Amino acid sequence: MAAPVSFARVSPADRPSFTVAYERKGSGEPIVLLHGIGHHLQAWRPVCDILAASHEVIALDLPGFGASPALPDGLAYDLPSVIPLLVAAFAELGVDRPHVVGNSLGGLLALELGSARAVRSVTALSPAGFWTPAERRYAFGVLRGMRAGAHALPRPVVRTLARSTVGRASLTGTIYAHPGRRSADAVVAETRAMREAPGFAPTLAAGRGVRFTADVPDVPVTIGWGSRDRVLPRRQGVRAKQAIPGARLVRLPGCGHVPMNDDPALVARVVLDTVG
Repeated sequence: MAAPVSFARVSPADRPSFTVAYERKGSGEPIVLLHGIGHHLQAWRPVCDILAASHEVIALDLPGFGASPALPDGLAYDLPSVIPLLVAAFAELGVDRPHVVGNSLGGLLALELGSARAVRSVTALSPAGFWTPAERRYAFGVLRGMRAGAHALPRPVVRTLARSTVGRASLTGTIYAHPGRRSADAVVAETRAMREAPGFAPTLAAGRGVRFTADVPDVPVTIGWGSRDRVLPRRQGVRAKQAIPGARLVRLPGCGHVPMNDDPALVARVVLDTVG
């Protein structure tokens, strides 16, 4: 059963206040879950119950995505701005140096948090930032296409498509290797999340020059990559391992760019191995 969505007002000492939505369940050492661009915290629901059996699990909607409002004027969506905002959000939620798991954009944020020693461990699933210029342009083109499609399709059409396996594949086959396993309601909700995210355009713009080249010392790091990732090819995982020599690189067979729904048990095991 999904936990209720709550809201936290975060007031950093030297920045304007902002609001984040989150779901929280379980008890134990905290694990914070960060989704990708255009997605929302519900992407983690397939693995939340497994993780919450032994840990406190907090799934966040990143600012400007899902139910979290856009950042106020004066706050940017680039990495130097967002990382301290996330640290402030952790403090507001009462967690100190949590384990962090991120997918795509969330994976990049998790690695940046690890590099800043703000977390206990990092599990990054298909993290952004290990692309060549051509691969970045391709990924951004795919994301813009998904956003345009979400805008173009009337909501009744989305609901109709989501009722069939073929329709769910047409809506989400880019990010899932097995889109038919996603429920109709989930597909409708994530199409809406992609369409309505006020943080999408500024986050994408801020990512044009991003490459992750720093090491993540003194923090356990696992990088997982789906064998059927159609957004960020799995060869980028090799570059991630070269940039972070101490990281564990794990192949996720049969998984797409957002692997949590393709193989929840495998993803949960990878996370728990890292946390342990």
